[in-house]
Amino acid sequence: MDALTDLLDGVRARGALFGQAVLEPPWALRFATGAPLTLTTMLRGEAWVVAADAAPVRIGAGDLAIVAGAAPHVVADDPATPPGHEVSTPDYCRRADGTEARIALDVRTCGERADGSALLLSAAYDRAGGISERLLRWLPPVLVLRAGECPDPGPALLADQVDRDLPGQQVVLDRVLDLVLVSALRSWFDRAGTRPPWYRGAGDPVVDEALRLLHADPARPWTVAALAGATGVSRAALARRFAERVGTPPMTYLGDWRIALAADLLRESDDTVDAVARKVGYADVFSLSTAFKRRRGTTPTQHRASARDPLVR
Repeated sequence: MDALTDLLDGVRARGALFGQAVLEPPWALRFATGAPLTLTTMLRGEAWVVAADAAPVRIGAGDLAIVAGAAPHVVADDPATPPGHEVSTPDYCRRADGTEARIALDVRTCGERADGSALLLSAAYDRAGGISERLLRWLPPVLVLRAGECPDPGPALLADQVDRDLPGQQVVLDRVLDLVLVSALRSWFDRAGTRPPWYRGAGDPVVDEALRLLHADPARPWTVAALAGATGVSRAALARRFAERVGTPPMTYLGDWRIALAADLLRESDDTVDAVARKVGYADVFSLSTAFKRRRGTTPTQHRASARDPLVR
């Protein structure tokens, strides 16, 4: 299994939030669902995506914006337009306080009128969905694929399914969202200059093999010497080529990868912290806690609590 497949294999939407909004300027929607990942596309008109730690980004019809992280973000006709509506529940037609905000025009579609100049579609992964921290930590705050760059399937498939109301439709929407996201990310990863460090090894057979080995068995007590022997080069050659391609030494990369795996296991499984430690290559809870605190600034137990309870920060 290659590194990208390993990263994307766990993408599994469960009860994803889908909605459309028909809008007329001035308009601005504040998304505060706590979703770890949100996809937005304009089916008609243009918009600006304003997210924390990122400059406002304009998107046009057919563009796809992927916003990473649970922090609220705004999609508006202009970056200066103050939010007039907050999306914080699965119902686009209601404000956060429960009062009616706009007319329900169709299933999963709200607006004051059906022929508004802007038509926005968004889909968000629920906190319980399978978006790994390993993936989130490599994504920029806002990633945009322009209409001409979007792979097939893309936004058109989301638009085709969002307003259907058939038995089992939520399952269909979840799988469509997974397919569109994976296709979009694969396209983005293949862009020159945007590949995350672990993906830059492509093209160097030694680094590719080293990455494959580390991903296949992260709990193995790897050393640079053992990894060099497994890839058929000297320690010095492996260290040099790995650092050049990936950006960090092999053991630093392995430590980061183990902590990322541990973070996902703590969020997604009921394994004890000790069991998680052993699964990712640490001898005991103390060793994992020390490494986790050094890299994340928090303990494994605190991370588990905050990941499972949106009120814990």
